Amino acid sequence: MQANNGRGSGKVAVVTGAGSGIGRAVALQLLAEGYQVVLAGRRADALEETRVAAGAAAARAIAVPTDVCVEASVRDLFELVQARCGRLDVLFNNAGRGAPAVPIEDLPVDVWRSVVDTNLTGMFLCAQAAIRIMKAQQPQGGRIINNGSISAHAPRPYSIAYTSTKHAVTGLTKSISLDTRQYNIACGQIDIGNAATEMTDRMVKGVLQPDHTTRAEPRMDVQHVANAVASMAALPLDANVQFMTIMATNMPFLGRG
Repeated sequence: MQANNGRGSGKVAVVTGAGSGIGRAVALQLLAEGYQVVLAGRRADALEETRVAAGAAAARAIAVPTDVCVEASVRDLFELVQARCGRLDVLFNNAGRGAPAVPIEDLPVDVWRSVVDTNLTGMFLCAQAAIRIMKAQQPQGGRIINNGSISAHAPRPYSIAYTSTKHAVTGLTKSISLDTRQYNIACGQIDIGNAATEMTDRMVKGVLQPDHTTRAEPRMDVQHVANAVASMAALPLDANVQFMTIMATNMPFLGRG
């Protein structure tokens, strides 16, 4: 985690999925840079671990257990942001989930719906609530950064739910960017490949490839992702990183080969 360079001083950020992985790394980086950060996620204990990990910056972190799939839970989160912080400058729309790697015809519909609810509807609900605050506040505006994925470009085998939702996130990003820029809201997307988190531990042992072999894949330090998101967030609102792809250099991506 880098030392505070002051570029986020006085700004307010919400990070969803802040209890682990990419969400935790980004939240800690934003705290290190001086933001007040609202940590959102389903597990209160995991959010508290993130807050404590911030060290001296923990005083600027607020942990709010939230289920992004539930409209009332999202509403409560952003009402708290408004009441406690008075404004919102950055939303890192990060919460997401995957599904078991099974043939399309074997994927249960309830699992499909759960992935859609989290990865797409959850992002929409959080963006919607953030936009309401950003439009109404003075000075008007803010920034939304959606967590896409390499899977927003190319699928892995047996990943139809995850891949479909991540492709849809790209449409969400484009629509938000178009429809809210008149209100000084900038929306961009970061597509991440093989950051070293708990979710990608399995890649060290080997994951299924398009040719149906199983091979280990290289990973990159998740801190690189945190630094990238913080750089996107630090831009003035008259500039925007519309799409960024950050990935382990030698991972399968182009053609998934």
